[in-house]
Amino acid sequence: MSDDTIRLVTIGRIIRRRWRLLTVLAVVGALVGYGASLLFPPRYTTSASVLLPGAWEERELLTQAEIATSSVVIDRTAAALGRSGAGGGELRDRVSAGVADGNIIKISGTADTPERAQRLSDEVAGQFVAFAARLTGDDPESAAGPEALRKRVEETNRRITDLAEAADPGRTVESVQARTELEKLRTSLQEAMKKLDEADAATDRAGMVVMGPAARPAGETPPTRTHLVVAGALLFFLLAVVGHLAAARMSRRLRTEPEIAAALGSALLGAVDVPGERPARRPGGSGPWARIRRLLGADVRWDLPAPQASGDEASRQIRYRRVCARLRDRLPAPRRLLVVVPDGDEIAHRAAGRLVAEAGSDPLLRTVGISVSRPMVPDHDDESGALVVLSSGSWTAGELAGVAEACADAGHEVVGVVVAGTVLARPARSAAPPPDDEAASALAVHGHATGGSV
Repeated sequence: MSDDTIRLVTIGRIIRRRWRLLTVLAVVGALVGYGASLLFPPRYTTSASVLLPGAWEERELLTQAEIATSSVVIDRTAAALGRSGAGGGELRDRVSAGVADGNIIKISGTADTPERAQRLSDEVAGQFVAFAARLTGDDPESAAGPEALRKRVEETNRRITDLAEAADPGRTVESVQARTELEKLRTSLQEAMKKLDEADAATDRAGMVVMGPAARPAGETPPTRTHLVVAGALLFFLLAVVGHLAAARMSRRLRTEPEIAAALGSALLGAVDVPGERPARRPGGSGPWARIRRLLGADVRWDLPAPQASGDEASRQIRYRRVCARLRDRLPAPRRLLVVVPDGDEIAHRAAGRLVAEAGSDPLLRTVGISVSRPMVPDHDDESGALVVLSSGSWTAGELAGVAEACADAGHEVVGVVVAGTVLARPARSAAPPPDDEAASALAVHGHATGGSV
């Protein structure tokens, strides 16, 4: 599948044929998630709301949210909670503030218990309101407050009245100076009134209100232990599926018949069908690792497509007969061949047995199994060559080249290649077989009885 598009049917085939391995990996992932939850204590989060009366612009509200989480407010909160030794650095990562609709600043606090989370949120909200109220009186000219400004306005009004009564209505120098002084006082009065209005507006806007205590959290803040367990299982499951897809993409096993024939340096004599519904299994040994692979279902080939429905027994028999006929055409008499089958290739072994039975004594076939990792073929005796029978998608080009070299070292010429595949069997035909079928069956039985196969 190195050149195939990844489809849902491919993922479904992985899940169907490797469900035991995927289940074990998901359980391992869940255990890893549970272990991770033990390293992180539970966290609880709650929020306290602070109302800002008056008209506020969005940027001003964002500024107030930044002030709520500033180092000054956090340090005062730490001191009030008895954590002054650690400073506000410990709490800074546990406090956040955001702007909500309706000029509301939501201050959230996170702690390891619901009670501490509630107390932290309430304390930050109270310290924020107190600090914002203090900021309102930081202007030196408005430090006296609105009452001082009003008194200044009244005093100025009286001074203007007195000067106006004392001024000479004539055009003397003194009267001009008096009128100039009156104009300055009026200007001072206007500035005082303007500052009074600004102070009133600031007072109205600075009247922040904490909208009740924070609610005590009823549950943990995500990710909870359940979240970590589920996330671990899902992560390991997805990694296993992606690993299967990546391995299939990087696989160098030959799948097409021309590629297999080219790797062995011989001609393709045909493709035969082996009835069966179970997926092909990988070659395996008998050690503990092989038993574990069988237990997990890892020895089952998932990357091969599901077997296709084939014809009946008669149509499958025709394929074997055609291979035998091609062998007769290619070999001079007496026709004796060594059938080489890789160990662990169950499909190829079944196809080789069927081929030996169909050939009978012409040609006379002798089956031998070899290890692909270290191929060893019996020396040349009276055989006319070697016939390689294998299944597709099981071996790489290098492995097949090693099989061809082993045949050449033993003095056997690879006269042909037969590729076997698994198909779904159908019921046999009810019609009587043709006359030549009976003769071929008798010939196959005779060849088997005389030791035509091993």
